[in-house]
Formats: sequence, C-alpha cells, structure tokens
Amino acid sequence: MAGLLDGLGQFGLGDLENASLFESPEENDVADTLTPIQKQMQMEQDFLFDKTYTCPVCDSEFKVRTVKIGKAKLIGTDMDLRPKYEGIDLLKYDVVLCPHCGYASLTRYFKILSAFQAKKIREIISKAFKAQKETSEVYTYEEALERYKLALANTIVKQGKASEKAYICLKAGWLLRGRNEALDPSDPDYEKNKTEGVAEENEFLKNALEGFLAARQSEGYPMCGMDETTVDYMIAVLSMNFSQYDVASKLIANILVMSGANPRMKDKARELKELLIMKIKEQRRV
Repeated sequence: MAGLLDGLGQFGLGDLENASLFESPEENDVADTLTPIQKQMQMEQDFLFDKTYTCPVCDSEFKVRTVKIGKAKLIGTDMDLRPKYEGIDLLKYDVVLCPHCGYASLTRYFKILSAFQAKKIREIISKAFKAQKETSEVYTYEEALERYKLALANTIVKQGKASEKAYICLKAGWLLRGRNEALDPSDPDYEKNKTEGVAEENEFLKNALEGFLAARQSEGYPMCGMDETTVDYMIAVLSMNFSQYDVASKLIANILVMSGANPRMKDKARELKELLIMKIKEQRRV
C-alpha cells in the first residue's frame, strides 16, 4: 500500500516519504524536555533587542542586550523595593559593558563621565581588561553578576559617588536573590547553593546599606532616581534586616512626619513599623 507521501523522491525529497502527517504527543512536547533554566532563557529572548551604545571612554560602538520598553509586566515588589517582572528578571540587563575597553556602568550612569574619570578608567581598567566572548543571546545570572562586579570596579576606579556604589551593590544583591529563586530544588546541591547565594546577597546588601547611609549625609536628592522618602524607606528595610533597629526606627519616624511624602510610601512605612515592633519584641524575648 502506497504511503501518503510516496513519490516525493522524484523531487529529491525522498526522506520525507515516511514522515508522520500529525505529530505525536511526544514530538509535540519537545519543549517539555528543556530544563527550567533553558525554558526561562528561551522565554527571555522575546523581551530583548540589541541596542547600540557609543563608549564615552574609547568612542567605540557596540551592541548590548536590552529589554524592550513596555514589554515586561511588573507583578510586584519585595519589601526592600526589588521589582519583579513576569517572564524575565530585568536586573540581569541593567549593566552596560563596553567589550573594547572594559568600561561598565549601570544604564542610568553610562553616559555620565568626566574627562578625569574616563582617563582613570583607561589607565587602570582598559589597560588590563580582557574581553570575554558572549555565548548566548540572553545573560545567565552568573554572567549578569560578573557585569555588576565590573560596574562596581569601574565606579571605584572613577571615584564615583557613594550612592552610585551603593546602588550597584543593592541591585547586585537583588540579582542574587533572583538567582536563588531560580534554583532547582531537585538539584543535589540545592541547599548548599542556596546558603552560599544568601550569604553573597547579604554581603552586597550590607555594603549597599553602608553606602546609602554615607550618601544620605553628603549627597542631595533625587538619589539614584529616588526621592528622600524612598531612600529613607529602603535604608530602613535594609537596617531592619541586619538588626540595626535603632536606625530603622528613626528613619521610619522621619517618613511618617515628612510633609509632602508620597502617601504610598507612608503606608509602606506604617507596615514596616509594625514588623519592626514585632522583631524588637522577639529580640527582647531571646
């Protein structure tokens, strides 16, 4: 009995003569064989495009994977204001890195560079920089973390403000939290990786707290795009998380009496105050 596609050989398509007309469930579910990380990376590609930048240090043009404006849907924030989006972690794509000279910065600061700062980066960063070839259209958490570390190193070299260094540490800490959330619980090393990840996250967040406290004493607002109320609230959360309850208490009180403060931030400060009271009571019972 002839098959449906018999005769295709004359067209040079003999390999298709025995092809299945309808895919079996197994063939149709190829995507189900992908690991959770592979599925996530496949999904992320739909959110990204290549944006061209000109480096303010070496004048080279290069492309950076960038999230399409309005494509990602915000689904919530953590208590310390870390944003969470559906289908993608935007924090992975917030560092611009020049592959030619090694200059790296958070997107908001990339073009803000004095002649003195550019000179310092050329002398210290560019002189030793070795470019790494990108192997994927999306960034893994490990690749994104490397970019944050390069941004932090550049900011130290260019003698950037305390707030900029603190903001990089904050976002790197948030990035590590996202990496922890993406860990596979079935992995034999899950508990070990999670513990190490939390410790690394906390190290970055402690430095963010130190930097923002210093910046609050010496810099004006807006700070890293945030008004005074938002900065005070975020510092209060970080302080509370590291048991600096006196600092958290003062900042919360400051927000609640601040005239013209954003009502939403005041509401969040009231919620934080209740949680702080509980933590202080728990500490006293120990």
